Amino acid sequence: MPVEMVDEIREGTDDLADWLSDRTHLNTLLLEEGADVALVRTVINDGYATDLTDQEVEIIGADPFLISYALQDRENRCIVTTEVSKPTRMRANRHIPDICEQMHVSWMDSFGLTRALDFSTSWRARIGA
Repeated sequence: MPVEMVDEIREGTDDLADWLSDRTHLNTLLLEEGADVALVRTVINDGYATDLTDQEVEIIGADPFLISYALQDRENRCIVTTEVSKPTRMRANRHIPDICEQMHVSWMDSFGLTRALDFSTSWRARIGA
């Protein structure tokens, strides 16, 4: 996970923010590389707009960084997002799946991640018990 995304999550007050405050969890997930500024700029200019206002930059947050890290290694990286495609959105209102499609970056939602990892629970077995 890129440091920019970790910072954004850790600003929150939810369970995930608390979980990431544990150094062991953080070290397991954190990418050991920095952002490629040229790729971040490409994502912003080609994916959002070349003339974003300060307010729009604040709205998009760390999303361009996330997408730029995936661009650094398209064959081995995939973005997992809870955002859904909204292809008619423009500028800072664009969603990650739509920018990923445009930039040829693999992405999936959390259900796709669950399927890709072949993760399952036994909750159905307990319903009738």
